Amino acid sequence: MDNLIYNHNDTICAISTAPGVGGIAVARISGAQAFEITGKIWVGKNLEEVTSHSAHLGKVLDSEGEELDEAVATVFRAPASFTGENVVELSVHGSRWIQAQLIQSLIAAGCRMALPGEFTRRAFASGRLDLAQAEAVADMIASSSKASHRIAMSQMRGSFSKKIDAVRDELVQLASLLELELDFSEEDVEFASRERLLELSDTLSVRLNKMAQSFRTGEAIKEGVPIAIIGKTNAGKSSLLNALVAEDRAIVSDIHGTTRDIVEDTAVIGDFLVRFQDTAGIRDTEDPIENIGIERSRNAAQNARLVLYVLDSEAGVTPQDAKDELESIDRERLIIVANKMDAVDNFDSESWAKLFRDVEIIHCSALIGSGLDELRMAISKRLEAETANDDIIVTNARHAAALAKASNSLRDFARSIRENVPTDLAAQDLRQAIYSLSVITGSISTPEILQNIFKKFCIGK
Repeated sequence: MDNLIYNHNDTICAISTAPGVGGIAVARISGAQAFEITGKIWVGKNLEEVTSHSAHLGKVLDSEGEELDEAVATVFRAPASFTGENVVELSVHGSRWIQAQLIQSLIAAGCRMALPGEFTRRAFASGRLDLAQAEAVADMIASSSKASHRIAMSQMRGSFSKKIDAVRDELVQLASLLELELDFSEEDVEFASRERLLELSDTLSVRLNKMAQSFRTGEAIKEGVPIAIIGKTNAGKSSLLNALVAEDRAIVSDIHGTTRDIVEDTAVIGDFLVRFQDTAGIRDTEDPIENIGIERSRNAAQNARLVLYVLDSEAGVTPQDAKDELESIDRERLIIVANKMDAVDNFDSESWAKLFRDVEIIHCSALIGSGLDELRMAISKRLEAETANDDIIVTNARHAAALAKASNSLRDFARSIRENVPTDLAAQDLRQAIYSLSVITGSISTPEILQNIFKKFCIGK
C-alpha cells in the first residue's frame, strides 16, 4: 500500500462528501489525466478546453455508456488546485447507487480508487501544504465547536508552521556557526558567542516547552473540555446535568447515593464543546461501592478544567461547607452553583458571598431552568479566558511530543555549553532539536511517519 500511495502517476478518484444519502454527492478526480479520463464519461463542454475554476452543467455516463445522472463538473487546473494536480469535481444527486455507479464508471475509464488521505498527501507532496497543515485538514473536518474549528483553521492557514519554521531557522543559523567553528577548529576561532548561544537556547527551550504544554488545553478543546459537577448527595447534580445537556441522561432520585459512578454527556457551551461529568455525591458512608464512586468524584474534580460545585440553597450552607469546598478545589477552576432556588423564599446572598469570598456564585434551579443561561455564560467566559492568552495551542499529540523533545534537546545543548563540552558533541543536541522541529512540518519525514498520518484520513480527503 505504501508504494501505491507514492505512485503519483495514477489518476485517482473517490467520493469526497460524507457517506450516505444526501441531496448532492461530489466525486473528486485528481491526476495528470483527470480531464481526459473524466471526458470519457462526460457529456457536455470539453473539460480539457475550459478555464480553471469554472463549473459546467452536463451529464455523466455509467460504465455501459448509458446516461447515469445530470451533473456539474468543476474544473481546477494544476497547480492551482488542492492537490496541485489537475482536478475535476463531479457533483451528482446523492443516491448511494448513483455514487457507486459513478465511481465504477470512472475506474472503468482509467482512474484508480484513492487510498485514505491520498488527496491530502498529494497536496503535501506537491508543496501545497506542509505536514502540519495537512494534519489540520483532518482536524477541520472533525471540528465539533467554534473553538476547535478556529484552531484548525489557523493551523491549516499555516500560522503554527510559521512559528515552528521561525524557531527552526534560528537554530539552523546557530548550527551553521558551530559548523564553521568545527571547520576552523585548529585556529581556535569562536564564531558563535557563548552568551548568545545560552540566551537563545534557554529562551527557545522555554518557548517550545510552553507550546508542548498547551496540548492539554488543545486536546480538551478538540475532544471536549471536561467539567466536573460535584457536591453533596441530593444537591441536584444529576438534575443539573440533565438540564445542561437537555436530556434525561442521569437518574434523578431523592434517595441519597443514587449516583455511584461518573455519568458523562456533551454539550456546546459558547464556542466550546464540553464534557459534563455528573459524579457521586460526597458524604460519609460505610457503603464500599459508594465510597469508590466518591473517590472517583474527587479524582474527576482534580482532573477537570472547571468544577461546578452544586449546593442545595434550600438546605443552606455552613462556614465548614465553605471551608471544605475552597480547600479541595483551586478557586480559578471553581464555580459555586446555588441550586434549588425555586424552593427558597428569602435567599441570603450576602452571607453566601461572605462564605465563598472571591468565588463566583451562580443562582439557579435545575428543576425549572432558571439561571441556566447565566451558568452557561459563566462557563463560556472562564473557558475563553483560559485560551485567550495562548499564542499557539497544540492539538496534535505528535506535534506535542516533537516540541517537548526539541525543548529537552535545547536544554541538553545549553548544559553542554555551560560545562564546556567539546563543540562537536554539544552540536549533536542542537541538530536533534532541529530534527524534532523538522518532522512537525515535514521538511524532514520518513515513509513510516507519512503512512501513519495519512492512513487515518477518510477516503476522498
